[in-house]
Parts: sequence; structure tokens; C-alpha cells
Amino acid sequence: MSAAPTGRTGAPSVSVVICVYTEDRWGDILAAVASVRDQSYPALETLLVVDHNPALLRRLAKTYGDDGAGAHRVRVLANAGPRGLSAGRNTGVAASSGEIVAFLDDDAVAERDWLLHFAEGYADPRVMAVGGRTQPVWASRRRPAWFPEEFDWIVGCTYRGLPPGRVAVRNVLGGNASFRRTALEAVGGFASGIGRDGHRLPLGGEETELCIRLTRALPDAVLLIDDRSVIHHRVPEGRERFRYFRTRAYAEGLSKALVAHSVGARAGLESERRYTTRVLPAGVARGVRDALLGRAGGAGRAGAIVAGVAVAAGGYALGSLRARRGGGRFAVAALEPAAGPPSLEGARPRERQGDRA
Repeated sequence: MSAAPTGRTGAPSVSVVICVYTEDRWGDILAAVASVRDQSYPALETLLVVDHNPALLRRLAKTYGDDGAGAHRVRVLANAGPRGLSAGRNTGVAASSGEIVAFLDDDAVAERDWLLHFAEGYADPRVMAVGGRTQPVWASRRRPAWFPEEFDWIVGCTYRGLPPGRVAVRNVLGGNASFRRTALEAVGGFASGIGRDGHRLPLGGEETELCIRLTRALPDAVLLIDDRSVIHHRVPEGRERFRYFRTRAYAEGLSKALVAHSVGARAGLESERRYTTRVLPAGVARGVRDALLGRAGGAGRAGAIVAGVAVAAGGYALGSLRARRGGGRFAVAALEPAAGPPSLEGARPRERQGDRA
């Protein structure tokens, strides 16, 4: 195992995995990589995992070097599994060398101390995962007046209702997260069949399922969110519209049904119960109050919360029915320690069938 690149005694080495799938985000991808290069706590390596897009794979290999190393230790890999974010992440983990594996979205940039605060969290040997805070960067330069902060998860960002500071959580959020390699090797990688595929309905929940599986296998494990580990996530214009809001909320309901069917409703919906019974009613009350005070968007925010809950509930009901009929099974990658530098063909994690609760 390589020594920590910072020279800090006992500081863990960190590999950063960025999964990419479209040339439409070319500028975003370059900006994401640049933000990793500029970290105050240098990454051991950055791995760009390309999801079944040969043209993008060739272009990135030409930009960063096609010899498995490249400038600033940027390595370009092909997703070795089925199409989708989960298999891409698993390919990156299997190919990486760091003691910690961090994940960054391809349309986000990290603040300079992002990895520093991740690394600090692992001073406690019980900590198996550390996530951070993700802030939206709206294409229109300002939050839509009707868009409630309680639903910022719709656009992949930290939402109102999460506790501040460095706190223990059930699960981290995958676009801004890190894991101990040993934990991932012990329990397997992200489950395919749950997470996002850029060409289909925007499902999610793969990080929730992984984190629950991790804490079941390692009962003493601690998972943290440190809101000092900040990234800025671009929100394109199409995701500022209510149509996307509604579609994403529905997809989240479908995803939560898969997770609950896999790990059990008690664990799969533990955080969601607090969110729906405390955070969202408070958000509706704020929206109604703002409307009565004549503040812009108050009624829209209250209505969006109600609509989001209703649509997500509908997705959950349909997803639960499908899971019961279809068995709700999915593949979980059995990750192995990295064995030498990978090629452009990527590392190939083995897969096993996910267990049902």
C-alpha cells in the first residue's frame, strides 16, 4: 500500500473515483478533475470510469494519457460491468489503490479542503464512511422560488433537515462520499439494478442499500457526514422545472421500495419516517407562512412539498408491488483488492446475487 501523499503520519491515502457517461459534460468533467488536483490533501490518484461510451473513453485517454497513469495520476477506465452508475463505481473501487475511496459526481467541483476533512474522519478506526455537503449551482443563477430546500436531494444536493456539523448517519450520499477500502471489500460493492443509468428513469438508493448492508455486516461501524467537505453540484436548466421534480420524486419512491424490499422496511425507511413526519410538515408550514406574508414562492414551495410526497408515495406503492412479484433481486459486486495497475479495459469486479431481507 502506498504511503499517504501528504506526509502526515498515519494519514490515509485516498483514491478519487469520478464516473462519466456523456461528452455533453466534457467541461464539467475537466472541472471536476481539476478540483481534485487542487486539493490541500492530495489524492493518490483520480480514476475516470467511462460508462460504455467508446468515443468519450478515447477522448479522455488522449487528454490524460492512455498508459494507465497520465498527468497528475489521472487514470481512464472503461466500466467493466453492466451499464449504470453502480457498476461504474465498482470498477473504480476494484482498480483503485488508496486506503480510502472517495466519489465525486462528474458535474461537480470540490472545495480545496474536501479530502482533508474526509481524511480527518478516519482517525477513528470505527469510521467506515464519511460523506459531505453538496450545494446546488443553479443554471438560472438562483434557486427557483417554488423549489423547496427540503427537496434538494431531487437535484443531488444536501437537503434541509439533515443535521449540521460532523454527525453519525444511516447512510452517506453517493455523489459526495468516501469509504474505507477494507469495508467495501468485506461487504461487496454497490448493487446494480438500483442505481442510476444515465439513459433511463433516474433511480437511486444504491448508497443507502450499501450503507445498511455495511452496518449489518460490521455492527460497530460508524458512518459520518461532515458538512465541511463541500462540493458544488451543477443543476442544469431542465432540472429546475417541476416536470423533472415530479419525475425524480416518483423515481425515488420506486428506488426506496427496492431498498426496503432488500433490507427490510424498518432499516430501509428509518430516516425517511423522520423526514416525512417532521421535516416536510415544517416545510409546508413555512411555505404557508411565507405565502400569508406575501413572500415570493411560499405557496409554490408548500404545494411542491405536498406534490412531491404524493408522487413519491405512488412510486413506492408501485415499486413495492413490482418487488413482491419479481423478487426484488439484484447483483452485488464482490470486490477484491487491487492487483497492479489496471488498463483502459478496466478492472472486473466479480458479482454475486444480492440477498433479500
